[in-house]
Amino acid sequence: MRDTITDANFPKTADGRVYHLGIKDGEVANRIVTVGSISRAQDIAKHFDSSPKPFSLQSERGFLTITGRYRGVPVSIVCIGMGGPNVDFFIREVRECVRGDLLIIRLGSCGCLTDLPVGSLILPKASIAVTRNLDFDFANGDHWRTPYRLSKPVSADLDLLMAQLKGALESARPVAAPNPIVTNAVNASTDSFYSSQGRQTSFQDYNSGLIDHLKETIPDITSLEMETYWIFHLAASWKGLSTPSPASNFPLATSPVLPSHSSPHPQGVDFSNDVHKPLIKAAAVQMVFASRRSQDFITPQQVSELEAWSGGAVLEALRAMNVPHNRLHPNEGSVWDLKGAPLKAAL
Repeated sequence: MRDTITDANFPKTADGRVYHLGIKDGEVANRIVTVGSISRAQDIAKHFDSSPKPFSLQSERGFLTITGRYRGVPVSIVCIGMGGPNVDFFIREVRECVRGDLLIIRLGSCGCLTDLPVGSLILPKASIAVTRNLDFDFANGDHWRTPYRLSKPVSADLDLLMAQLKGALESARPVAAPNPIVTNAVNASTDSFYSSQGRQTSFQDYNSGLIDHLKETIPDITSLEMETYWIFHLAASWKGLSTPSPASNFPLATSPVLPSHSSPHPQGVDFSNDVHKPLIKAAAVQMVFASRRSQDFITPQQVSELEAWSGGAVLEALRAMNVPHNRLHPNEGSVWDLKGAPLKAAL
């Protein structure tokens, strides 16, 4: 982004483009599929209606946003890459560009800790965070601290998960795709693909027993990846509600309590006239690419076949999810306005 930034607190250009995603009001829809792979985003966008021509913008920071209509309903696909920090950019900057509710489904890959075969789908009911303890002495070992911390769980939005997503996936699954779709599962999102997921490298990570510890400690633990927890956490934090988790006996990592200070809303979409605060509802579909038990890894052909029907099913679930008209971003001036809107922007 080479335009002048107007506010260091929440960086934006004079015409309202957010700093990292590069988008502005009217370029991202209330219903969003988020993925990590650019090719996956582009393949899912092939399901979009031909009119209006889908809007596409790739920012200098590597985020890709594609917005169009699916069966008449405005939908965006946002490719964010990997990891919790990129989730934070995505959720916070999209929230400032969209009026009304946000419905977000993550479609991404995962590793599996059970005996599910590669090519299976996991729809986690909840997620925990597994993070490397930076106070642990990884160079020399540490008798006083644990090397990894586990958070308490955050739930998926069960209406989006069970009422729409599971049914859409079951309906779309080809007869030749017998692998299961699992919903009674808990996910762990990590801050590393290697150390916090128990992989062994030339680094001394003190993680050889991490997976066994997760399986012994977390009921229904099934998958490992790097994004779902952060999406669920920010959705729950925005609502300001403590969402009950399907499992209540998770360990809680201790951390210092910092003083709370209110702060003015950044210059973005104005929510002050909303009778009810807009919601963020989130769910995830995780494609099992790797079995940590058998060490199997999915083939490129299996990936293409799995993404082809699961991507369409995720769009269908978002389309079918009811959002009241007064909780939707207005069509006028948007890139999905059938009356004619700017079709493409570039940074």
